[in-house]
Amino acid sequence: MKLLNVFAAACLVTGLFFSCASTAKVEPKKVDKPETVTFPSKDGLPVTADLYMAYGKDAPLILLCHRANWSRGEYLEIAPKLNLLGFNAMAIDQRSGKTKNDVDNATKKAAEEAGKGTTYLDALQDIQAAIDYASKLSTKKIILWGSSYSSSLGFVLVKSNSDRIASYLAFSPGEYFADLGKAGDWIASEAKDVKVPVFVTSRPSEQKDAQPIFDAIESKDKTYFVPQTDSKHGSQALYEATEGNEASWKAVEAFLKRFSK
Repeated sequence: MKLLNVFAAACLVTGLFFSCASTAKVEPKKVDKPETVTFPSKDGLPVTADLYMAYGKDAPLILLCHRANWSRGEYLEIAPKLNLLGFNAMAIDQRSGKTKNDVDNATKKAAEEAGKGTTYLDALQDIQAAIDYASKLSTKKIILWGSSYSSSLGFVLVKSNSDRIASYLAFSPGEYFADLGKAGDWIASEAKDVKVPVFVTSRPSEQKDAQPIFDAIESKDKTYFVPQTDSKHGSQALYEATEGNEASWKAVEAFLKRFSK
């Protein structure tokens, strides 16, 4: 088990940013604009996603899930950088969300028009449908990535899709579902059965919420990175405008390096 704490964070700031990009066997195709696709969720609702396909199907693919009240626009800045690290990427709209970076959540709009629920738990089936779809885009097991509420749901889905998921990255997980009828330790309980490599990160102020989930993860191959700065919630920790984003990127890069193309 690897634990990156605030003292180790300083060590990650040195070195070349995105250094593992140079090890890619094939130069990435520049994705000036992602391809937008739709596919059905379990209840038939169309799920909208953006594809950042810089390589062929033999490359690993990262499935990116957004935080509350946001959309696939959360990853406009992040996905191209993952391309440089040797990965294809797919960013989805879950039905529980709204707008980010001027990208409206199309899945949320479709759910409202169809009179369907849009709670965090309602979105679980959208992420499952995305796993099904993403698995057809790569010959390798996919890498799942969650932000805030979706990072918590990810533990549930990794447990039930362990044959198709190579690893998991959870940004600011917590027990966000008590108001929806779930036990206060539901996510920690689900994490006990997660056996794939896991990367967890959160703001220092969120460690009290994320630590019990991290401790419960059964996999011995797990990393918890806590930045020295207050950072930002969820995947926003990686935005260029976020103080300390370089250290967070270094930690992500170190975890992903073994899975890159």
